Amino acid sequence: MKFSAVIFDMDGLLIDSEPLWQQAGSEMLQQFGVTLTDEQYNLTTGLRTPEWVDYWFSHFTIDKQQAKEAAKRVEQAALDKIKQHGVSMPGVEYIMEFFKANNFLIGLASSSPMQLIEAVVEKLNIQPYLNAITSAEHLPHGKPHPQVFLNCAELLNVAPTSCICFEDSFNGMIAAKAARMKCIVIPAPHVHHEGRWDAADRKLPSLLKFNNTVLETL
Repeated sequence: MKFSAVIFDMDGLLIDSEPLWQQAGSEMLQQFGVTLTDEQYNLTTGLRTPEWVDYWFSHFTIDKQQAKEAAKRVEQAALDKIKQHGVSMPGVEYIMEFFKANNFLIGLASSSPMQLIEAVVEKLNIQPYLNAITSAEHLPHGKPHPQVFLNCAELLNVAPTSCICFEDSFNGMIAAKAARMKCIVIPAPHVHHEGRWDAADRKLPSLLKFNNTVLETL
């Protein structure tokens, strides 16, 4: 078979957590008198929290000495919100069963801290499907750097070119393509029309729209 493994992003793809991350980040920035527009927030989806905080602290000239503590607050708030309010995106069980039935190895590669990844995996009950999990939390660089995807492929013991990657963020898509993986992108509805997704191999409205026909055309 042309492909032997699939690697999934997590936030915004498997769990509807991006609005909760946005709330957590916005609440922190509001303590510094700053409010992000949706358009501004969309620029930085897919980044690790410390990089997200650093970007906006630089943009709004907020004291960087407070960045580390601010990032911790955002991550803890997001974890609490996701545990309480996070819901599965449409098609998670379908897509896991699809690739299991096709004898794919299945990995998860996320910018989120491992503590949050483990909470989401438990909440969605997808642990039985997963052969590898990687976090960019402690890597020198997060997405759009490809390392978290390359690490996942290494754990799966497959070549990156044998992997299909599912993403919802622009930074994640760039990371997947830099890793030389095929990338299926499923953007949020309000940004689905944007031309920047043309770098992906396929753009779909939902996990439910992936099938054997799409697989065979990759």
